[in-house]
Amino acid sequence: MDYKDYYKILGVDKGASQEEIKKAYRKLAVKYHPDKNKGDTAAEEKFKEISEANNVLSDPQKRREYDELGSNWKRYQRPGSPGGFDWTEFSRQHRGAQGQRSYDFSDVFEGAGSGKRGGGGFSDFFQTFFGGGMFGGGGGERRAEHNAGAHLKAEIQISLEHAYQGTAQIVTLHDQPVRIRLKPGIEHGQTLKLKGKGEPGVYGAPAGDLYLKVLIADDPHFTRKGDDLYAPLPLDLYTALLGGKVTVNTLSGPVAMQLPELTPNGKVLRLKEKGMPRYNQEGQFGDLYVTVQVELPKRLSPEEKELFQKLRALNEQEYAGTH
Repeated sequence: MDYKDYYKILGVDKGASQEEIKKAYRKLAVKYHPDKNKGDTAAEEKFKEISEANNVLSDPQKRREYDELGSNWKRYQRPGSPGGFDWTEFSRQHRGAQGQRSYDFSDVFEGAGSGKRGGGGFSDFFQTFFGGGMFGGGGGERRAEHNAGAHLKAEIQISLEHAYQGTAQIVTLHDQPVRIRLKPGIEHGQTLKLKGKGEPGVYGAPAGDLYLKVLIADDPHFTRKGDDLYAPLPLDLYTALLGGKVTVNTLSGPVAMQLPELTPNGKVLRLKEKGMPRYNQEGQFGDLYVTVQVELPKRLSPEEKELFQKLRALNEQEYAGTH
């Protein structure tokens, strides 16, 4: 039985960090995944090999034991011993230092490989060292869920309008486009769980999940607070003084409003149910609050200036008559 260099299989150095191991495995798993190489037995074997390497190197305990094995491989090679290696001597010293441990994977996966692969599709090397061959097995300490694919995290950004209407978005996972549906009213920072869209599991174990965080871009017109929206309402001086109809833009379309005369600057008007949809509550909406912002004329004609002077004089006379 030959020694399997898991570091070489993943293409990383022995001092590689867990993050480097994770990235290397992810890249190779995408390349050799059975879903992308249907009927290619060589790719299937390669996928099993890199999955086995990741199974060991991504687990700190197994990695320590594997590194200890590697440093002692030549020392314990004995002519006539199984595979050219004296497992008995190594096992005795390993148990003395580490205590008896078991890594029995034989009941985890279906479809034992042939030839170089032992129970559950793992190689004879793996089975001997981490399975029953070295420590006597048993216990089933590691079940399928321990070999499930890693969970992934990702972010997606949408507009406020898309958050209002709901939208379908395409995200790329493992080089494959995946269509996701976002419901109306989704909030900034809300995280969605996409089951089974994480990294693939080892030898048929379930894939991990994808946690997709939704970010809503700042909108130039509206500010969102919960399910309510806030916006400015620019208003010319004459309409503010005399009253009249104005058009308020909302995410569901323009709305006409009648303003009373002498509407003060800074007044807040409420448009009921013109805010955001309430998430998962069909037919329910927040409100829209608009704040009046009176805009002064940028220039006055001589006639306008004369009229305003008359208005000021009339106002001063009326004020003087009441005091």
